[in-house]
Amino acid sequence: MSLIEALLLVPVVGGSLFYMATQVAASLFFPSEQGQATNTNQPPVTMLKPIYGLERNLERNLRSALSQDYPHYQVVMSVQRLDDPALPLLRRLEQEYGPERATVVAVQSEPVVNGKVQNLENGLSAARHDILVISDSDVFTPADYLARIAAPLRDADVGYVCTLYKGVDARSWYEQLELLTYNAEFIPSSVFAYRTGASGLCLGASVALRRTTLEAVGGLASLADYLVEDYELGRRILERGQRMVLLPYFVDLTVDLDSAKSWWRHQIYWDQNTRAARPVGFAASVLTRAVPFALLYAALRLFDPLGLLILLAAIAVRLGTAAGNALLLRDRATLRALWLLPLRDLAGLLFWVLAMGKRTFVWRGYEFELARGGRIVPRRSS
Repeated sequence: MSLIEALLLVPVVGGSLFYMATQVAASLFFPSEQGQATNTNQPPVTMLKPIYGLERNLERNLRSALSQDYPHYQVVMSVQRLDDPALPLLRRLEQEYGPERATVVAVQSEPVVNGKVQNLENGLSAARHDILVISDSDVFTPADYLARIAAPLRDADVGYVCTLYKGVDARSWYEQLELLTYNAEFIPSSVFAYRTGASGLCLGASVALRRTTLEAVGGLASLADYLVEDYELGRRILERGQRMVLLPYFVDLTVDLDSAKSWWRHQIYWDQNTRAARPVGFAASVLTRAVPFALLYAALRLFDPLGLLILLAAIAVRLGTAAGNALLLRDRATLRALWLLPLRDLAGLLFWVLAMGKRTFVWRGYEFELARGGRIVPRRSS
């Protein structure tokens, strides 16, 4: 065996072991945690919903937020364009559910740094309660969502609470590839990181914290020039000595892409986020990419029997562990898209390479540049 062949086998073996470890972590995490009772003492909560445009399933997602089985809560729906096409829907929901339940904040606020943070900051100005829940516009929340995510905050040592989210409603092949990134890559890796303490995480699409905690770490404004504001928020809270809770609980995240090009750009952007948050961990993640390196190994051996055996074994482990996790979570969408997973993994290595060198990204039509420490600098409208 040549030195090159031996080096190619390192990520094949490492990645296969990692996939098996994530399945073990998931099987230990969900049964042991799911029986937790919700808090019977339910303080008032404000849910912040930053919105940009009339996305697929937006009304369904907002109605799920406005129809929670929770005694006292407010939903603040904020937009940062006075001509946002979602604004008529928001006004209609505000009128239907009443001002005690629904609040619309519309402020012209062109993104000069992190647009989501700017939008959240506008929404926060109308928040009436100390417990804050940030829930992205593409998130569908079950009726017990607020009861579940707010419950751990009765413990003063808990700084913030996150729920997992899984992709749903993928209609095209490229949306199915996007779904696999969430369900077959992100969820197992997040559970593994949480169970092992391998790295801190804060899942900004679904997170709860106290307003006092947010203010103690500098407030939303101090996060505005970070690309991965949720990771920075979590890092600061953990640095204060508080801990995070990841619930074995899912919300649904609508996969909504208009083209394969959008999928391509979003995957690179996703990896840029990971690199900005955890540069060392992201660089090392190349050692867990079993399928693409197994293909390179087989190609180097001209697809001889040993090369094909290694490739098929790597694919079998990847598909088997992903299927095991999907069955554990009763995730039929991932099972239906599983045949695309080797393709997603092959493309994933290319995205990793591109994200390692790319220093610009586009968000909502605005171009930004990545600086040191995960900070962002505006460039121009695109």
